Amino acid sequence: MSVQTAPRPAADAAGPPRPPAPAPRPTAPGARRRTPRALLLDATGWVTMTLASLVLGAPLLWMLLASLKAPDELYRLPLQWLPESLDLANYAQAAGTVPLGQLFANSVGLTIVGAGLKVVLGLCCAYALVFLDVPFRRTVFYVVIAALMIPPQITIIPNYTFVASLGWLNTYQGILVPGLASAFGTFLFRQHFLSLPASVLEAAELDGAGHWRRLWRFVVPMSLPTVAAVGLVSVVTEWNDYLWPFLVVDDARKMTLPVGLTLLQNIDGMTNWGVLLAATVVVTLPILLVFLLLQRRLVAGLTTGAVTG
Repeated sequence: MSVQTAPRPAADAAGPPRPPAPAPRPTAPGARRRTPRALLLDATGWVTMTLASLVLGAPLLWMLLASLKAPDELYRLPLQWLPESLDLANYAQAAGTVPLGQLFANSVGLTIVGAGLKVVLGLCCAYALVFLDVPFRRTVFYVVIAALMIPPQITIIPNYTFVASLGWLNTYQGILVPGLASAFGTFLFRQHFLSLPASVLEAAELDGAGHWRRLWRFVVPMSLPTVAAVGLVSVVTEWNDYLWPFLVVDDARKMTLPVGLTLLQNIDGMTNWGVLLAATVVVTLPILLVFLLLQRRLVAGLTTGAVTG
């Protein structure tokens, strides 16, 4: 009688088991090889961005440098970018020709008050359209949308007639009041409020919070990027507004900086470009710095409010 031997395992036949192979090391994101097509796209993007920056920034740089030049340097050929010396005589002459300090104070005050009221009114109107059960609120929203499509130049004549009938010509309220309603701000706030979690406001209502407290203690803190975006757009609009203040104000003490440039041009003529450029720097530089500092909040607010509802 033969005894059958059990077959040996394959591991015994092949020797001792081998240790597992080490896992491949992850490749760092920056160490990946870029394809020629991706490198070409990156190079094209950098070249395009550089050219766009030069096209947009060269006039601003020339304006700043030319405002520091003497009159004979402005017409010298060949053209030179850098002034021979940093001379502030053009700024002093501009301030002596027109009340530049008063114009700057007017622009700052009107911009802060006008932009602040636009944000507050937009917040209140959008809150009512979203969280209050008011009649015809959808119709009101359609009116806001229609107001976005109307060019502001169309409303100049009726607004001027209204302001003149109230005796508000050559007054600060005549500049501010007709432009306080912001259809853009109301629309952006309304679209953002639709995306807020309803549970937070329901819990606040159960705790006894009224509408005013819910707006300023809960809705506004959750909407800070959108508030910053609307505020920045309103600040730029108020600061650069020219046509309406030009129509309702002819007193130099009540003018804003953009209108003051026209006054300086009429007084000094078109010959002294250094003085005009110095005044233009005073108009442009503050709002440019504000925009550069807050541009990230502007983009974040616009993308946060870009929801459908």
